[in-house]
Formats: sequence, structure tokens, C-alpha cells
Amino acid sequence: MPQELVPLPMLPRLSSRILVLTICAAGIGGTFQYGYNLSIINAPASYIQMFMNTTWLERMGVPLESNVILLLWSFTVSAYPLGGLTGAVVAGPMAIMLGRKMSLLLNNVFVIIAAALSGFSRMAKSFEMIMLSRFFTGVNAGVSMNIQPMYLAESAPKKLRGAVALTSASFTALGLVLGQVVGLRELLGGEESWPFLLASNLVPALIQLTALPWLPESPRYLLIDRGDKESCISALQKLRGTSELSAELEEMLAEQAAVKGQRAKNPWELFQNPALRWQLVSIVVLSSAMQLCGNDSMYSYAAYVFQEAGIPQDKIPYVVIGTGSCELITSVTCVRLPVHSGDMQPLLAGRRLLIINSGFALLFMPRKPFGHRMPSLISWMPYLSMACIFAYILSFGIGPAGVTGVLPTEVFDQMSRPAAYMICGSLLWFNLFLVGTAFPFIVKSLAHFCYIPFLVVCVCTALYVWFILPETKGKSFLEISEEFRKRNFKTKTRAGFYKGPEEIKTTTL
Repeated sequence: MPQELVPLPMLPRLSSRILVLTICAAGIGGTFQYGYNLSIINAPASYIQMFMNTTWLERMGVPLESNVILLLWSFTVSAYPLGGLTGAVVAGPMAIMLGRKMSLLLNNVFVIIAAALSGFSRMAKSFEMIMLSRFFTGVNAGVSMNIQPMYLAESAPKKLRGAVALTSASFTALGLVLGQVVGLRELLGGEESWPFLLASNLVPALIQLTALPWLPESPRYLLIDRGDKESCISALQKLRGTSELSAELEEMLAEQAAVKGQRAKNPWELFQNPALRWQLVSIVVLSSAMQLCGNDSMYSYAAYVFQEAGIPQDKIPYVVIGTGSCELITSVTCVRLPVHSGDMQPLLAGRRLLIINSGFALLFMPRKPFGHRMPSLISWMPYLSMACIFAYILSFGIGPAGVTGVLPTEVFDQMSRPAAYMICGSLLWFNLFLVGTAFPFIVKSLAHFCYIPFLVVCVCTALYVWFILPETKGKSFLEISEEFRKRNFKTKTRAGFYKGPEEIKTTTL
């Protein structure tokens, strides 16, 4: 048979499919749940508050005051980030003891419990069950948002790591949009169907439980944490579709040798290690900015902008879906997924430019408030405000939404990575709670200039990324560690006391 007619081996094709299936199985029960559960609570808000009042009236014989209903509702909403913070704390030990894949599988137990509580809450006449359901839903999201990017980044080859990382943001945005769609009154957002809406997060959990067990564990976890070289090679062969693994295996063995004799670090140990100073500062800055940039408040703010623009009230829920669709479009189009080759490359050249997009988009923010200040004087100003909201969300989808989650995987070694994700996740959920609590007071104090603090945060973050954070695109974990090592020990280098890699390794042990 002529050489040009020889069919392609089945193994590489199977490999690309296995990598894509791994991404999908991890994402559908991972960050998808975060976006989905973040958005489905908005549609039935008024019905749940009515249910609280009716339930209390049946129990005590007197209705609740409006401020008490608002307080109970705030507890219900706050239970989600509180659960997320709890999940972020337990995610590190889970990833170490159970492995990445098993942790994601067991994490679905929290969703099953949450779905049962919310689904039977009206039957049991207990609004407390809804609060508890939201807490367990948050725990699930907190665990998955830490472990999913860790699992995918450790499973992806070096040249595809950035593209694979962006899929976490794509699944978050997909969950956000589907939650908005399913929450429409015509589907599950009606007065009679809201318990089914809150319990619908059971479906993606069942999908993950069905698909993920057939896919490989993180090769790096198998080799470096468990010392199981055979299982590592088997997992790599499935994910790569080739037996030519010498270069990648050599790099993993070098990392294994670099951390030999070390145990998994605790979060407080990272703060005490001078060799991890700038890595830690980087994830603290970027994880905090992820929420302090004001993106989540943007979704609730959008409805008012659309109302000011003259859109009919009954059409606003459909237009609001466009905000989530913007983030979905950008996060998906940042990655090419050619079906035949299985190749995945980011459309933008480099992680630094990817993150800085959010800083530039926020230049639109000072203009948005003026759209509400003079709607009657300048008829087109509210539409400019709408355009600014969509521009910001588009940039957020391109930038920090996809990059921040994988950063701890790239800048920390295998022994420090779970602890780094605990710190990163805890900051993310704490700041989500902080912004949600403080935003009404910011609006009351600053009025039309309420987004100025968010603008300041994003400009400062962009400057930090530009001047401090090294580029990680196309580099191995050891190469990235070397970049940070030079920065961490820059003063000692200038003074003539530079420590080489072996000396630093000995010191940190």
C-alpha cells in the first residue's frame, strides 16, 4: 500500500477523544455547577420569600415582617459562599488523600444531598432546608473549583495546558447561561416548579458520576504523590495516544526528584517559605481581584441598565441571558477545538495579555453610571451603559475567568499545589461574600461612582501582572519555578549570595 494511503493510527485519535472527554466529564460536574447554581437562585427569589412567609404564618400564626424576610433571604444567599469557603478548605486534603479524580467523584455527594433538601423543602414546609441546601451546593462548588483546574492542568501536555485551563471558564459560563435559561418562567422558574429548579443540579452530578470513572487519574499525582510509575505511564498513554513519552516522563521524574523526601505542605507553611514568596503574592492578588473586580455584581446591575434603556419589563429576563452569553462566547472562542486533529491552542498569545484584558475593559466603567444620571437628557446614554456592560463581561471571559484558576498549578510544585489552591479558593469565596455584602453600601455611599473602587482594583492588578508575573505559556513547571526562584532571591543574587537550585532545595527541606 502506498505510504500516503496508510490510515492514521487509532491510538492518537482515541487519545484526543479521551482528553476531550476528560475535560467534559470534569467540567460538567465541576465549574459548570458553580455557574449554574449561582444563577438559578435569582429567578425564584420572590417565590421563595413568599414560601418563607407562608411557612412562618402556618407555624406561628403571624406573618413575618418585610425586614425579617429580607434577613432570611440574605442568610439563604450567603449560605452559598459560606459553603464554598468550606469546600475550598477541605479541597486540599481531599486532593492529597483521595486523588484528583476520586475527589471530584465524591464531591457529587454534596450535590445529591443539596438536591434532596431543596426538592423536598416545600413538601416538608421547611425553608431551613433551602438554606442548608445552598450551603451543601456551595461546598460542592468550592471543592470542584479548586480540584478541577488542578486535575486538568496536571493531565494536559505542556503545549496545551493554557487551552485546557480555559475550559474551566467555559463550563462556568455555560452553567451560568443554562441556569438563566432554565430559570425562565416558561420552564422551571414558575411559582409551582421552583423546587425542581433548585434540585435540577442533580443532573450534571449524575452525568459526571457516569462518565468520569472510565477516565484516567492525573499522571503527575500517580507518579509524584503515589510513586506509581506504571499507572502514570498507563494514564499518559491514554491521554497522549502514543508510547513516545520519554520527554514528558523525564520532566515529571525531574520534578519527582526535586520534591523527593518532602510531604504535602500546609497553607501556613507556604507563608513561612521565602522560596515561595512571589508565587504566594501572585495568587493572593489575582484570586482577590477575581471577585473584587465587580464582575458578579455586574450581573445583578445589568437588569437595572436594561430597564433604564427602555426595554419592556417582561423582556428583561431574556435580555439578561445575553450577559451570561457574552462570557460563554468569549471563553469558548479563546480555545480552538479542531475535531480531527485534537489540537488546542489559545487564540491569544500569552497569559499576561490574557489577564490584562480585564484591566482595559474596566476603562468603560466610569461611563456606565452617567447612563443613569442623565437618561432623560441624553437618550442614547443608557445604551452606551449596556454596551459597556457587555464589553466588560466579554473581556472578563477572555481574561481572568479562565486564567486565574490554573495559576496555582503552574507556579507551585506538586507538594505545595493543594495548599495553594486552599488559599486561592478561600480568598475567592471570602471576597465573593465580601462584595455581595458590601455592594449595597458602596452604591449608597458613592451613588453614580459606585464602580470606581472596582476600577482601581483592576488597574492595580493589571500593573502587577505586567511588571511582576512572569509568562508561563509553553514552559514546564520546573522552568516556571526557576523564573520565580530568580525573583525570590534577587536581593541575595545582587549581594553575591545567590543560592543555586540544589542549595535552595536543601534550605526549603
